[in-house]
Amino acid sequence: MNEPDVVVVASGPGPALRLPDARTVVAADGGLDRAIQLGIDVDVVVGDLDSVSAGALAEAEAAGARIVRHPSAKDATDLELALDEAVALDAHRVLVVASGAGRLDHLVAGLLSLAADRYAALEVDAVVGDAVVHVVRGERTLVGEPGDTVTLLAVGGPAEGVTTAGLEYRLAGETLEPGSSRGVSNVFAEAEARVTVTAGVLLAIRPGGAA
Repeated sequence: MNEPDVVVVASGPGPALRLPDARTVVAADGGLDRAIQLGIDVDVVVGDLDSVSAGALAEAEAAGARIVRHPSAKDATDLELALDEAVALDAHRVLVVASGAGRLDHLVAGLLSLAADRYAALEVDAVVGDAVVHVVRGERTLVGEPGDTVTLLAVGGPAEGVTTAGLEYRLAGETLEPGSSRGVSNVFAEAEARVTVTAGVLLAIRPGGAA
């Protein structure tokens, strides 16, 4: 993954990680507690602040973090609000750190949010539990080890003109439909794989990629 401009840390448990340096770190509500556990200094805390611990919030405020409070009755998740903050910060590359545990609806909504049209100007990667997720618009180069699994899933509509290089099961100008398992469980044949999409969006998911 390229070095991000902004790291967004979401709430929930997860493994210890070594994260790249970023210009700005944004915590999505209880993601502040996760950031502290990871030893990351937070610049901005965003959300309705219903899941962050009082001690962590007081520590962040004392350290000079900017607190962006939203009402509890809101139309977006804390993760979306944090991604909106990344857009407002003129980020180009964003790394999201999220939990693979907790409520399934939150997990699915979070993954879909990463590929939303409103974030089309961002290059988005995510560590979700022990998996790594890349949002593919246009062309992305993925780094792994030969034999690693990678799944390509279309979101928000068909992904057209999908072409791969460096994967064992090659795709050449194909269309992947949302809900199709056509792109599940491909395999790195080389240390780098290139995925190209002429129209639409893919999530490239590498289970265990963060381990």
